[in-house]
Amino acid sequence: MGISIWQLLIILAIVLVLFGAKRLRNVGTDLGSAIKGFKSAVKEEENKDAETTTEQKLEKKEGENVFDVKAEEKKEKPDA
Repeated sequence: MGISIWQLLIILAIVLVLFGAKRLRNVGTDLGSAIKGFKSAVKEEENKDAETTTEQKLEKKEGENVFDVKAEEKKEKPDA
């Protein structure tokens, strides 16, 4: 029920006759560079999201539960 290897070869032969090998190679190159560009854009966006999330966590931690404590020595009261 699927496409066999012979059917794929016939389709490839028809495409080669219609477009020619040089034009088909240019289309393949353009398609490959487009896929590379897409993958790199997705990767950059994921890195950007990860950095933003990390920065948000750091900002949240800096503002939460922060106490300025000054240590003082306890002075003993003189016995009367």
